[in-house]
Amino acid sequence: MNIHFIAIGGSAMHNLALALKEKGYTISGSDDAIFEPSKTRLANKGLLPSDFGWFSEKITSDLDAVILGMHAKPDNPELKKAQELGLKIYSYPEFLYEQSKDKTRVVIGGSHGKTTITSMILHVLNYHNMDVDYMVGAQLDGFDTMVHLTSDNEFMVLEGDEYLSSPIDMRPKFHLYQPNIALISGIAWDHINVFPTFENYVEQFSIFTNSLIDGGIMVYNEEDEIVKNVVESAENPIKKYPYITPNYKIVDGTTFIETNEGELPLEIFGKHNLQNMAGAKWICQHMGVNEDDFYEAIVSFKGASKRLEKIAENKNTVVFKDFAHSPSKVEATTNAVKNQYSNREVIACLELHTYSSLNADFLKEYKGALNSADKAVVYYSAHALEIKRLEKISEAQIRNAFEREDLIVFTDADAFKEFLFNQNLENTALLLMSSGNYGGLDFEKFKSLVF
Repeated sequence: MNIHFIAIGGSAMHNLALALKEKGYTISGSDDAIFEPSKTRLANKGLLPSDFGWFSEKITSDLDAVILGMHAKPDNPELKKAQELGLKIYSYPEFLYEQSKDKTRVVIGGSHGKTTITSMILHVLNYHNMDVDYMVGAQLDGFDTMVHLTSDNEFMVLEGDEYLSSPIDMRPKFHLYQPNIALISGIAWDHINVFPTFENYVEQFSIFTNSLIDGGIMVYNEEDEIVKNVVESAENPIKKYPYITPNYKIVDGTTFIETNEGELPLEIFGKHNLQNMAGAKWICQHMGVNEDDFYEAIVSFKGASKRLEKIAENKNTVVFKDFAHSPSKVEATTNAVKNQYSNREVIACLELHTYSSLNADFLKEYKGALNSADKAVVYYSAHALEIKRLEKISEAQIRNAFEREDLIVFTDADAFKEFLFNQNLENTALLLMSSGNYGGLDFEKFKSLVF
């Protein structure tokens, strides 16, 4: 097939382009800006556009399909040309479905934990040399790309994002996959620019549940009351498998879980990650991996990129970075670090970076999210508010929303960095949570600070 990508530089899009190139397709693409690591990875495979921008002349009747990324606009000149020529235009999830419609599709959904659960499943399958097609939202150890597509594999494992499919398709991505096996990890209001009410957001998970094929399997977190209600009230003919947090204990900074074979030490920690593991175990069992083989593999799982990723450590100090930005993720991650390092001072830093987190009306959802930290810090950029065309928010509004009077608030990136690198990190666990980079924070610098 001859396929053109409009907005090839995105994290998901460039990985799909690489996977299709590997599969033997002829790939071209455009974008108005491409950053690292996408830029180098595309260049290494001969897929980096020679010029940045949109070029309608790239769109010809010789193309078998066009894949449209979210970064493009509805009036994109290449999109307009493709529409004029009557070419088949796919969103990212639509094309993944086309690639997997003859396979057993396993879709992992939820407001939080879906990348980690998908990563756990792939780690276990890879450990046992079970080759599957997949799409996951983070780079994993032992995997070259975030997307892998073949003609032969029986299973396709998909991380099921609830965000929109493309600029011309307002359906959530995970509505398009029609899973045979699915999972919902948790539901906590997010993406308020798309789902303006909590009820509207929850409805998307009901639609997802109803999108399972008849006789399909839904694995769900029974400890999340909203998830439990969504799944157990579904009337379509599916099989339902609940899971809960396994029994565990923490000894000298290591988490042990109880199994039929005794206590097993884990590289990961935190109640939310143990819930994720319980869900991943059910999915793997439905894919043919027995419980003992699951545990044999999972003990070596270190986590997905930017998900409680340990970036520096010595005997007295540990530094993590984490993708957490929504209220539920921030609270779960902060609690996990404090529980794991209860004898250390926990400094939890959060960057408010997304549309939802910078919305004045949504801020109240962060109530108590940083309470378990000994020292809590919030950074946000006034420029980010301008870019997103949101109303200004004050430091007082931030403190009131988190309901923490001693909350330290920064709006200047340099001041935040100066504060951070002047902290005494002796006997400390430092947690850096953001979907951004704190205005250019050099995370590598922490390695020299703790050694």
